[in-house]
Amino acid sequence: MAAFPHVFEYPYPALTENDCPLKGAWRTKVFGNDRPIVLELGCGRGEYTVGLGRLFPEKNFIGIDIKGARMWAGAKESLETGMTNVAFLRTRIELLAHFFAAGEVSEIWLTFPDPQMKKVNKRLTGTRFMRLYAQILADGGRIHLKTDSLFMYTYTCEMIRINRYPVITRTDDLYGSNPQDTVLSIRTGYEQQWIARGLTIKYVLFVCEARDALREPDIEIEPDDYRSYNRRHNNQTNPKI
Repeated sequence: MAAFPHVFEYPYPALTENDCPLKGAWRTKVFGNDRPIVLELGCGRGEYTVGLGRLFPEKNFIGIDIKGARMWAGAKESLETGMTNVAFLRTRIELLAHFFAAGEVSEIWLTFPDPQMKKVNKRLTGTRFMRLYAQILADGGRIHLKTDSLFMYTYTCEMIRINRYPVITRTDDLYGSNPQDTVLSIRTGYEQQWIARGLTIKYVLFVCEARDALREPDIEIEPDDYRSYNRRHNNQTNPKI
């Protein structure tokens, strides 16, 4: 990873004193253009980041994850195929404001994040993270959520509703609704696992407008009943998942 020119790491201790030197300068210093920047948070192997980069050469894409071993696959593929609009950043999502300036990002993709059913503070569509995203998104900045978790989808839709975020589209059965948008046809290996087990894929796209205050949903949501079993099973059969 350290040898890849389009992969960036910045030690956390340095961030306590100064922001990343690329903050506000990703377009000029990394991509060499003035095109929109799109982030995939928790990108894993980077399959969606690379897929988006192929579909939209007129945009710049940055995959972000804390686990470099997983991110290596997408970083290697994008480098070997000569993609100039794809980069990767190894850091924690909580530190985004140290890496991106206000208005520097146009869109955010959340692809199959952990629903964090017991820890709302770690939920990537929770109000804590929505405040963070608002710091770096441009006016009209969009957030995409793609998930297999009914819990995550239900929570996010309620969070959107009570905070009056404009919804562009949403569905609780993405492939059953026969989407026309090519971007939604990208399927990661992780996604294929859930489809093979008969789970529907949920999707919501909304605008992250600025808000003076945000409200957390105050509703009871039935937990996903399959997730903990499959994680134990996957960890036993394939430790890399």
